Amino acid sequence: MRRASTAMLLLAVTAGALTVCGEAVASPSAAATPSSASAPRTASAVPASGHQAGSSTLHMIKNHGHRLAFHVTSGHLPAIVLDAGGGNDSSYWKDLVPKLSAATGSEIITYDRAGMGDSDPVPGPWNVHAATDDLAAGLHQLGLNRDVILASHSEAGEIATYFARSHPTMVSGAVLIDASLPELYTDSEIARIVAATQPALAAAEADPSTQANRQLIATAESYVPMHKAYHHVTWPDSVPATVMVSEKTPFDGSPQDAQLWRDAATEFAHAGPHRTLVTAAGSSHDIPIDRPGLVLGEIEKMAATRG
Repeated sequence: MRRASTAMLLLAVTAGALTVCGEAVASPSAAATPSSASAPRTASAVPASGHQAGSSTLHMIKNHGHRLAFHVTSGHLPAIVLDAGGGNDSSYWKDLVPKLSAATGSEIITYDRAGMGDSDPVPGPWNVHAATDDLAAGLHQLGLNRDVILASHSEAGEIATYFARSHPTMVSGAVLIDASLPELYTDSEIARIVAATQPALAAAEADPSTQANRQLIATAESYVPMHKAYHHVTWPDSVPATVMVSEKTPFDGSPQDAQLWRDAATEFAHAGPHRTLVTAAGSSHDIPIDRPGLVLGEIEKMAATRG
């Protein structure tokens, strides 16, 4: 239970998953050129002249004084944003991006949240509203204001929920991949998670020198109030969503919590129109790693029907 809940606090971050690196960029010149605000995209957008299809270009986006790394693989609308779970950066999607680009022809965007990969750290407790604002700023500066599909894993489900609520006309649809959903966070479940995480948090506070421990501390500082508020947040009915839930969940070592995770996905799927529940049989919480074909297929479906 302690191991499962520690992972839950960062939403399925393991010691191995925390040691990650940024996604490769298309060329040194592309990596050195920050992006600036540009005109909104049109449905006929195509890869820039001279840009190899399937390769990505790094754009360093500025928001409230810090820089965020956005990796863009050129294509047409709808644009597909892949958002990794807690403790992972854009490299989490490195094997899926070229396949998704080839299958859909869509523009594919991955990015590093603040403090991850090539993005600047931001001091203080982790704040989902700031993270949502970072994503909005990045997409705006990349010229995207419509026809966006969110594919959000784990902790990124919280960002997707707030983003869809604040930009419902911008989001065409979402694929929520074993995502953290509001229905899970009853007062009793929050208390269970916090209590079980205390030993790991104490160890992190004793050695805050590593990125992993600093992230754990930052997440823990805001965890209770943020998730009490999140429990009352609803997904907008106008935005279709495919809800993918793993068989093993982040709580593979705790049957009670694993069932609550699956129940939350089911409740979310039944709570509004245009929602589909998909179970990834045999998969761990890392469905994009264990069942990449399933994830690819569901994103393709959403892009084909909602773009």
